[in-house]
Amino acid sequence: MTEASNRALVLFSGGQDSATCLAWALARFRHVETIGFDYGQRHSVELKCREPLRAGMRRLSSDWNAKLAADHTIDLGVLGSVSASALTADLPIGTRADGLPTTFVPGRNLVFLTFAAIVAEQRGLKHVIAGMCETDYSGYPDCRDDTIKSLQATLNLGMASRIVLHTPLMWRTKAATWVLAEELAGRQLVDLILEESHSCYLGERTTRHDWGYGCGSCDACRLRQKGWLEFTHSRPTRD
Repeated sequence: MTEASNRALVLFSGGQDSATCLAWALARFRHVETIGFDYGQRHSVELKCREPLRAGMRRLSSDWNAKLAADHTIDLGVLGSVSASALTADLPIGTRADGLPTTFVPGRNLVFLTFAAIVAEQRGLKHVIAGMCETDYSGYPDCRDDTIKSLQATLNLGMASRIVLHTPLMWRTKAATWVLAEELAGRQLVDLILEESHSCYLGERTTRHDWGYGCGSCDACRLRQKGWLEFTHSRPTRD
C-alpha cells in the first residue's frame, strides 16, 4: 500500500457509529484524521463528546495513538438555517406526511461527504470513512448504499480524484456494530463508546442507561437500546 493510499479521514460526529468507524479506520490505516460538522443540530452536545472519544482511543493503544492525527470541525450552520427539521429546530420528533422521519435533514450526508472529500483531497487522504447504515436506521434516504456509491462516482468525476468512500456499518445491525467494536479493541472500547459517545437526538445526557446516555424515546435512543439488548443477550456470560 502506498503512503497516499494509507491515509484516511473519518466523519466523526461523537456518536456510537462514528466512534466505531474511527476504531475501524485506526485498525486499517497508518494515518487517520477526523472531521466533524456543526450544522445547528439540537444535539450539539455530540460535538463535545468528540475529543473525549479521541483521547480515549489514544489510551487504548500506542499504535492507535501514533496513527490518530489532526481533527477538523467545519461550521455548516447554513445547513441548519435552510432546513426545517426536528434535528435543527424545536419541532416534534415523529413522521412527516411523506413517511420520512421529521429528524431527516435534507441533503445532510451529501453535504457532509462533499466537504469531507474536499478536505481529504486537499490533505492527500485517499479514504473517507462514514457511519451510514441502512440496516438499523431511521429511514434517511441519504444513508442508503446506492446513495453513497453514486456520490463517490460524482465526487471523483467532479474533482478528478480517486477518493474511496467506506461505510463499514452499511449492512450491520446496531448489535453487530457493538460486536465490531468488541472485535476491534475488546471491552475497553465498548465501555468507552458507552460512556463517552452520544446518539440521542434531543441531546439528553443526564440519564445514564445500560446502553449509554439519552432520552430513551427518540429513534436514535430506541435503535441504540435495541442493539445493546441484542448484543448483551448474545453474551449470557457477560457481567
